[in-house]
Amino acid sequence: MADQPLVGIIMGSKSDMPTMEACTAQLDELGVPYELVTASAHRNPEKVHEWAGTAAERGLKVIIAAAGKAAHLGGVVAAFTPLPIIGVPMKTSDLGGMDSLLSMVQMPSGVPVACVAINGAKNAAIYATQVLGATMPEYREKVVELKRQMAEA
Repeated sequence: MADQPLVGIIMGSKSDMPTMEACTAQLDELGVPYELVTASAHRNPEKVHEWAGTAAERGLKVIIAAAGKAAHLGGVVAAFTPLPIIGVPMKTSDLGGMDSLLSMVQMPSGVPVACVAINGAKNAAIYATQVLGATMPEYREKVVELKRQMAEA
């Protein structure tokens, strides 16, 4: 990407990529620059710590964290950065994604993680753009246009 990434996307596993393609496609459509990394809170905690701990310094403004099963990735990332986190719970074969969803929405007080629907990657991208739009009018206009197009469809 030529532009400075504003959104960081972190996935717990490469197997999350097919679902998260809806996120990257939506960010591309909205013209939002992003970076993408795969790192598990359980298998690569040092990588997650380094990536999340330097996210704000690198210019990221919001982070999307996708994980399944014991989906602690969003909470771990939130522990290491002051940036807003949007969790995407992944559908699982064991419990259909309810395990992922509950792991994300039941964060302790002081460590918030916003959460979209199970496999809600597209909404995560739109929400991240709305967060950017709170202080960056060009992204607010992108969301306004998206909503106009949806109303006309």
